[in-house]
Amino acid sequence: MFAARHIGPRPSDLDTMLRAVGAPSLAALVDEVVPAGIRLDAPLGLPPAESEASLLDRMRALAARNEAWKSFIGLGYYGTVTPPVILRNMLEQPGWYTPYTPYQAEIAQGRLEALLTFQTVVEDLTGTEVANASLLDEPTAAAEAMAMLHRLQARSRPNAHRFLVSSDCFPQTIAVVRGRAEPLGIRVELFDVDRFDDLDRITAASKGEDGVFGLLVQSPDASGRLRDLRPVCAWARGVGALVAVASDLLASTLATPPGEMGADVVVGNAQRFGVPVGAGGPHAAFFATAQRHARQMPGRLIGVSVDTRGRTAYRMALQTREQHIRRERATSNICTAQALLANVAGMYAVWHGPDGLRRIARRVHQLARGLADRLGALGFTQQNDCFFDTLRICTGDAAATTRVRAAAEAARINFYYPRGGDIGIALDETTTSTDVAAIVDCFAEAAGGAAPAGSGTAGPREENDAPPPDWPPALQRSSPFLSHPVFNRHHAELQMMRYLKELERKDIGLDTSMIPLGSCTMKLNAAAEMLPVTWPEFGNVHPYAPVSQAAGYQEIADELKSMLCAITGLDAVSLQPNSGAQGEYAGLLAIRAYHRARGEADRNVVLIPASAHGTNPASAAMAGCEPVIVRCDDDGNVDLDELREQAATHGPRLSALMITYPSTHGVFEEPIREICDAVHRQGGQVYMDGANLNAQVGLTSPARIGADVCHLNLHKTFAIPHGGGGPGMGPIAVARHLAPYLPRHPLAGDAAEGGIAPVAAAPWASASILLISYSYIRMLGRDGVTDATRYALLNANYIKSRLESAYDVLYARPNGRVAHELIFDLRPLREQTGVTAQDVAKRLMDYGFHAPTVSFPVAGTLMVEPTESEALDELDRFCEAMLAIRAEIQAIAEGRADRTDNVLRNAPHPAADVAADAWTHPYTREQAAYPLPFVAERKYWPPVSRINDAHGDRNLVCSCPPMEDWRR
Repeated sequence: MFAARHIGPRPSDLDTMLRAVGAPSLAALVDEVVPAGIRLDAPLGLPPAESEASLLDRMRALAARNEAWKSFIGLGYYGTVTPPVILRNMLEQPGWYTPYTPYQAEIAQGRLEALLTFQTVVEDLTGTEVANASLLDEPTAAAEAMAMLHRLQARSRPNAHRFLVSSDCFPQTIAVVRGRAEPLGIRVELFDVDRFDDLDRITAASKGEDGVFGLLVQSPDASGRLRDLRPVCAWARGVGALVAVASDLLASTLATPPGEMGADVVVGNAQRFGVPVGAGGPHAAFFATAQRHARQMPGRLIGVSVDTRGRTAYRMALQTREQHIRRERATSNICTAQALLANVAGMYAVWHGPDGLRRIARRVHQLARGLADRLGALGFTQQNDCFFDTLRICTGDAAATTRVRAAAEAARINFYYPRGGDIGIALDETTTSTDVAAIVDCFAEAAGGAAPAGSGTAGPREENDAPPPDWPPALQRSSPFLSHPVFNRHHAELQMMRYLKELERKDIGLDTSMIPLGSCTMKLNAAAEMLPVTWPEFGNVHPYAPVSQAAGYQEIADELKSMLCAITGLDAVSLQPNSGAQGEYAGLLAIRAYHRARGEADRNVVLIPASAHGTNPASAAMAGCEPVIVRCDDDGNVDLDELREQAATHGPRLSALMITYPSTHGVFEEPIREICDAVHRQGGQVYMDGANLNAQVGLTSPARIGADVCHLNLHKTFAIPHGGGGPGMGPIAVARHLAPYLPRHPLAGDAAEGGIAPVAAAPWASASILLISYSYIRMLGRDGVTDATRYALLNANYIKSRLESAYDVLYARPNGRVAHELIFDLRPLREQTGVTAQDVAKRLMDYGFHAPTVSFPVAGTLMVEPTESEALDELDRFCEAMLAIRAEIQAIAEGRADRTDNVLRNAPHPAADVAADAWTHPYTREQAAYPLPFVAERKYWPPVSRINDAHGDRNLVCSCPPMEDWRR
């Protein structure tokens, strides 16, 4: 069965491991790790396990239930062709989808270079100076833009809290922005971008007491209209406001980019650059702005620096913005992004190059222009004076619209039907002249006439040059883009395949070795779980198509929600949050809405233990709450007396407690039910951060400990791959009394009314990767998911038993047991030798391992989580590496190794350095590169030596290096 493939230790290894940890049985060990008072008293109510073959048969049957209609809905989601060379060598390649976020830059140079390429694509196509390495989706990127503009204006215009949003923005964007604004005290007002008297009226009404700090406009907008944004940007400058523009990357290959028209921020969705629609995702949003705003920009920024030898090297820049440092003062709670999908989009631009992208864009526009002419010949009015790929058709009356819709549905075609009776039609890269003919036939049938001559001609997706648009000169792009060599040399498949492999080989992923990151749960992403994600029956479903056309998705979503309820013990689940941090935010908003419905709107204090993830206080601040930190005792546990005191002090204002369980310190805290009861007695709710749920499944549950709501990191516990920094999913599970306050969505069709505002672009957010977690649970089944938890606990305690004599273990239960992760304290070693946790992290690269989590949640420590997927031989290799490093540290302590020129301070050692003619170090090349026999058998060579972070932050370069650097 699948459990035997997923769980690493073999049955023959169990006795060896139990002897090492000093437990008579696995059940006895679990009893020592998990407090008896919170143990489940019955098996989980999950279906039995099924084999990989059976699961794949099930998925094929479910895929067949998704109806293959042609969707011309648009609204930010379009058909696209994923180049097979990218599909096979990146999207479906574990060397790309299994690595972690590139915090250890030396072993992430490949994906960092790819992300830098994505940033360059966005900067060039939007006409801006700096872009980040992707966000979650377009509406949340727009909401982040609103928040950033508000921060930028806060000091100079403290009374400006109004944000104007064009009524022609995508409806999902308007809904998400409104929801994000309200807890922040921002007032959103819709306006007509074509009516400056409307704008003047809005600003005049404020009388300076509640001024406008920013605007959001869209081009092409929801109707498909392209706009000259210069007038609205000039108006905004005149009243002291800043402008964010939602835009389209493909359109910007032909149209003047927003940055050249005066936009301060440009956001959008890179989906149509080779990423399947997938019922909503995952897709990489983009966010671009001026260089002067880089330090306020949300998300991750990839920059260029140098290593110790002066070689160009890539890294995450400005990491002081990370939430674990700035906490409630963070610029946003963004943690997971969409790195894998950003890399696909960036490589799509590399594959096609500027000329190829221009050809695709011209062809799409030519088809749209031809369709407009043919529909005009039938008497239907196309309302956009300038458009790229989307038409807004006026049928004349509601009856005509009904007839068109009936004809379209009979032909299995989806259009967009906004209020007012118009019809929206969005064409894309996959559209053929046959599709255009079918569209014309629908309108001809409704008009009672024949289709115009020539509309039935079929044809392939030709890539011959189409004529340029006939837009006014002000709208036509004249500036060059993607001139860097990377976009102009990889257009043959052999070149492209080798380039992708060259980047991939620079990185460490799970396909290379264990990634022992504490709190990140880097477990196996099984091939059988991954296969259905790129099946066209799942990939081609539009998120706003009628739910009846996505019956397969609907069944998976319903069953997954039921299984997650069984695992958490809670009563309802929303699959909408598309990251763990978004789950935190949505859960807090649900609690906030619950208190308000009960007439207790003053409850806005959130208690957060000092050991919590940094996203917790950041999410609380975003939800309009006041974070109050509760200290931990000397053993790393929540100080119960302090908690009770804080809960009582803030009683009538207490909204919630946010707590991670097991704790971020890797321990099941004994008094967890007392902690939750103390909050409940004051009328507060308990939010459990699900980051460590992998230690709970089948043994205890959020409901069992007393939680009212929790988020579940599907990319941790439930096997969605981390993708080099994303995708992720963070569904929330809630108790019955909070169920009415789960997120709704304006385009969800038959979705229930009520609830909080949407927190993602699509009703099921990144729907296509839900297939992975669904498959994971189905294949493991009731017993398998529980065994996975047991072995996660065993593996962590095995590492503790092997290494605790060499490294101090910072926290454990009184009986010495840890949960699924543990923290090694390197601070005493630093005092003795000067060797830091970061030195150990870099030295592990020479042994072929990714480092554990460094200096979180305690500075100067390493947090290790092996997960259940790692087999005994890999655990032993890691332990041997850590013991060898401890011996290297001891050599420094005893004076046998130089305190400053040693294998740790100089790590990592790339091949170029080891093979260099000159070798001046007091240790040998063999000590540097082959410290243990197993290293030689599976040697991974770091591509660069240690990177100079300070240099990169002082000299912020966040796009592809200049031509002279490339040639060098």
